[in-house]
Amino acid sequence: MLRFTAFAPLALIASPATADVVDSSAAGFTVSKTVSIAATPDAVWETLRAPQRWWAKEHTWSGDSTNLYIDSQATGCFCEKLPGRGSVAHARLIFVDKGKLLRMEGAFGPLQAYAMTGVMTFELSPDGDKATTLKMTYTVSGYMSGGFEKMAAPVDGVLGEQVAALKAAAEAPPPAK
Repeated sequence: MLRFTAFAPLALIASPATADVVDSSAAGFTVSKTVSIAATPDAVWETLRAPQRWWAKEHTWSGDSTNLYIDSQATGCFCEKLPGRGSVAHARLIFVDKGKLLRMEGAFGPLQAYAMTGVMTFELSPDGDKATTLKMTYTVSGYMSGGFEKMAAPVDGVLGEQVAALKAAAEAPPPAK
């Protein structure tokens, strides 16, 4: 999902939309972001299920967001095609409640190279008649040489950008037909 071969330099760039580092230690970290989206939970759900519409190409292994997809059923995959080369399984879906909750387990980007796991949860709740509150939480734990503290801030920045892009995509008018 994230091309983290270039991930470390992102820690040095100020992100326009960051999540919040809830906690961080040598054993892991949690980042979280809550946003209000001017779209119904069903519309936000459909956008969430289409990462090719909102996930930044700079944070893919292939360099092209159109290669991302979510097979949105339990045991499904948040995956990426690497045309002519293979594929990447970023996360496995472990809880799907249409329009309400999407939870996946996986190590995104450079975290795949370490003995760790992460759980990412997207919770959607109605906010009035035509808006949705979306809360994204990503908790990571395991072993990483030197500890996880150095990864919390860059992951926070990247995921904050993705949540902001998800919000923008869900609020955008439908494409002209």
